[in-house]
Amino acid sequence: MKHLGRVAALAGLAASLWLVWRDNPVAVLGALRAAGAGLVLAALAHVLPMLANACDWRSLIRGANRPRVLDMLHLVWVRESVNSMLPVARIGGEVVSFRMLRRWGVRPSTAVASIIADMQLTVISQLLFTMVGIGFLFVHAHSGTLRLAGQLAWGVVVLTPLLVLFALVQHASPFERMTRALNHLTSGKLAALVGQSAQIDLAIKLIWRRRAVVLRYLFFWQPLQCLLTSLEIWLALYFLGAQVTLVEAVVIESLIQAISSAAFFVPGGLGVQEGGFILIGSALGLDPSTCLALAGARRIRDLLMFVPGLIAWQFAEGANRAPVRPQAQQNPQRPTSRSTTSVACDTNHR
Repeated sequence: MKHLGRVAALAGLAASLWLVWRDNPVAVLGALRAAGAGLVLAALAHVLPMLANACDWRSLIRGANRPRVLDMLHLVWVRESVNSMLPVARIGGEVVSFRMLRRWGVRPSTAVASIIADMQLTVISQLLFTMVGIGFLFVHAHSGTLRLAGQLAWGVVVLTPLLVLFALVQHASPFERMTRALNHLTSGKLAALVGQSAQIDLAIKLIWRRRAVVLRYLFFWQPLQCLLTSLEIWLALYFLGAQVTLVEAVVIESLIQAISSAAFFVPGGLGVQEGGFILIGSALGLDPSTCLALAGARRIRDLLMFVPGLIAWQFAEGANRAPVRPQAQQNPQRPTSRSTTSVACDTNHR
């Protein structure tokens, strides 16, 4: 399991290169070269959905120490960078997010609850958008499209009960129950964690009880985020010379996100995204070379947006490491002794 992410990344990279080589590498590279700076513009447009994500995630956090919108944008940037570029099974970004929220003064239970609720609501909204994309494929169906739509529909049918269970599990206080069980197995050594786990469960329940916030998240912020991410697809295809509607771009984005999420163990969805773009794009009438060029545009976005995000994360980690003074640590009482001696000397002089 330790090296699974690296193996999956190498296998995905090999699959990506094989797909390009199998199709027409000259045509793919030519399309990317012709698009030029337009793909940079499409990549930079990713700031817009990240901003929407920052706003919806921030709405889940309450309290005086709630981060500013720009701080949340920085947090989303780092989280996406870690999850997209590193072999962390798409949970490493959440761990980094928790550390950053704690540094900003957010209570541990509030930080964990906001991260979990954000994941739950994102999964639910992703399921809804996947269903919309499948419905579009059924309406505009030919034989190949029907086959793909049917396979995706069966995947949604299988996953829906699990996703509903994932969304409703907070009512069972899972963290407190698990901690109590572990505390029992360790003969009371984890007693201090039971109360913290109960606070996390309560914080998650409080978020879900704020129905206005939850509904706004699901039916305003998430659709806006999906629309803005689809704008990246539309811009990239426009500069690649393919004419698609914004609705078709939304369908491509919603289904590619579903496929990438299903292959969460593959870093960056290497190979999976490329194959997904070919399947979905072909169903919408795009030729394989254009689909692979679109996948290449997505990789350009990853390099331009997420590599700097990793660098920013490392700078933030370095800035928050408190410097240690060896002398003060080895003899912390020395300043007090000097001060006492000075007072004694002054007294003798007097």
